[in-house]
Amino acid sequence: MKISKVGAAAAVAVALALTATACGGGSGEKASGDAGSSGGAKKDKIVIGIKFDQPGVGLKTPDGKFTGFDVDVATYVAKELGYQPDQIEFKQAISAERENLISNGDVKLVVASYSINDKRKQRVDFAGPYFLAHQDLLVRTDDSSITKPEDLNKKKLCSVAGSTSAQNIKEKLAPEADLKQAAGYSECLTGLESKSMDALTTDNSILAGYAAQEKNKGKFKLVGLSMSNENYGIGLKKGDKDLQTKVNAALKKMVSDGAWEAAVKKNFGPADYKNEPAPQITEGS
Repeated sequence: MKISKVGAAAAVAVALALTATACGGGSGEKASGDAGSSGGAKKDKIVIGIKFDQPGVGLKTPDGKFTGFDVDVATYVAKELGYQPDQIEFKQAISAERENLISNGDVKLVVASYSINDKRKQRVDFAGPYFLAHQDLLVRTDDSSITKPEDLNKKKLCSVAGSTSAQNIKEKLAPEADLKQAAGYSECLTGLESKSMDALTTDNSILAGYAAQEKNKGKFKLVGLSMSNENYGIGLKKGDKDLQTKVNAALKKMVSDGAWEAAVKKNFGPADYKNEPAPQITEGS
């Protein structure tokens, strides 16, 4: 069958248009596939998972702003990856959902008081660690009945679902504790204040942040225990060694240029929190 010159030219034009659309993605399409990638040329945004309810660590304020040590770390790392603060989208990462958010591609990084352990490393990789915390207990200021982990037996203990702290207490320290696993720490704190809970357990950095809040001053105290070592890492997709290397480099730079120490003092200083020195980077080495 013969094709006229006009028809042939039209066919070529259509083919070229389709090719251009496939390559360019259209002017109105977001480059979501490149957002936060370790090698993409176009970087519209990076999605980072943080906690929304941990004052001093990761908190979303009523006016929609984000504050805390993890927020400062995430912002610094994102800058080193090529993203300005207005290109960061913070997404809530509750403890039980952190691995899913990474595996499903909902976030590029998780910076959410995320303790590195072997079980989690079966599903995700980590960069860091960038902070060392210790598991402690928060109790009411007028409660002197809890001074050691064993005192939690027969007591009502609150922690969040998916955290390592709750398992540590039940399996190793106080197997007869009446454990409630809440969706968030704020729920535990409400229970502690109303006396429906006797203690809240998690990392001392998180507990210090709650105790230092203006509305909580004088109400709660840290028992002062070190029941575990919690090395916070930045979670990322398993196998993304390039991104892991870049994030590790950013963390090392944050320590060396003084930004890490400044962030610690800004976020934990008001609670008179005695932090550990910045840990050595071990993941990916």
